[in-house]
Amino acid sequence: MNEIHEHAARNLELQRRMHEDEYITGGKAPKSEKPKPSKSEKSTSKASAFTQILNGDFLTKEFVLNNLNYIFFIMFLLILLVAKGYYGKQVNKDLDNAQKELDQNAAEYIEAKARLELRTRRYKLAEKLESREIKETKNATKVIRLKRKNNE
Repeated sequence: MNEIHEHAARNLELQRRMHEDEYITGGKAPKSEKPKPSKSEKSTSKASAFTQILNGDFLTKEFVLNNLNYIFFIMFLLILLVAKGYYGKQVNKDLDNAQKELDQNAAEYIEAKARLELRTRRYKLAEKLESREIKETKNATKVIRLKRKNNE
């Protein structure tokens, strides 16, 4: 019977010390080492995480609910990033089209200038004006310039 009383006294003493430890540590029990989960437990936790994503259960977690504003902001930034990519492609396409049009207009300008030069050559003009009996002068033309007075 003494052994039972001694055993009960030890249990009471241990319980009293545990209550004192909780009071000192603020109710936090000292960390005890947890055994590492085995591979099967890891695969089930991954599977459960996957099923939570598929079911949408992860959306009810406190972390997601508390950070919903940030999640929407990140989604908005991702949408802007995709839109910027499409806008860049469109601008690049428009730039290529404008460059092609500029090259085409430059070629047409050079061609028109060459045709004009051929039509306005000196000997061609002389041939066209012979029918009107206008001939090219053999003497160089002189320009007479008059100085005007300010009062006239």
